[in-house]
Amino acid sequence: MTTEHDYITLTLSTDARGVTRVTLAREKTLNAFDETMIEELTHAFTAIATSTTTRVVVLAAEGRAFSAGADLRWMERASQNSFEANLDDARRFARMMQVLAECPKPVLARVQGAAYGGGVGLCCACDIVFATPQARFAVSEVKFGILPSVIGPYLTNAVGKREALRLALTAEQIDAARALQIGLVQEIVTLDELDAAIEKTITALLINGPASLGEVKQLYGQLAVGPIDAATRELTAQTISRVRATDEAREGFAAFLAKRPAAWVKQ
Repeated sequence: MTTEHDYITLTLSTDARGVTRVTLAREKTLNAFDETMIEELTHAFTAIATSTTTRVVVLAAEGRAFSAGADLRWMERASQNSFEANLDDARRFARMMQVLAECPKPVLARVQGAAYGGGVGLCCACDIVFATPQARFAVSEVKFGILPSVIGPYLTNAVGKREALRLALTAEQIDAARALQIGLVQEIVTLDELDAAIEKTITALLINGPASLGEVKQLYGQLAVGPIDAATRELTAQTISRVRATDEAREGFAAFLAKRPAAWVKQ
């Protein structure tokens, strides 16, 4: 897998358990992302998706902020471009969000500080978000005369349409407690206890079948909130019938009945 030395805006490391830590490393700009970070995040998560060693991902950040969102210098440059160049640029951003959200490995966000604009989008694209009580969140794009467009679907999926609309229209800053209440954050932990809380969840994830975790993400990514129609019922039936015939499922059943750890659990 690509090493941390191949990136300018990120650092990457993978431990012996298969936990890959992707750290945003633009502390001087509050980890705002520009063209380079977008390209590097896309590359990193594309590599992680097919990695045979990575089982869990932690998205973290250096410094006092998680991510201030889009680098305004990048956005200003983009505003001077032609429509075609602007569209290509926006498509690269949309691709980055897709690759992160569709990563077949569980992705945990470690939010130690502020997340604004696209930084909120990064949180929404992760599966489980841990935040400190000091963390603050704002979908701030309208303050600059633009809108949270690319991150909009991820925000809506995370908090629901009404809450997403309110955040997008008002650009108001909310604290971690409010973020927890609306589903943007799953757990609030003090900075001193943040890594321990994440480790607890990592431990739980590593006990589970690696392929089954990817299957969960793929299936749940297709499930909409609302009436359960015939197509959805068929999708779920087809999925479980296929997955329970896999080698991983057979090993999971055998391990449980034999009262031993499954083959994927490192002792």
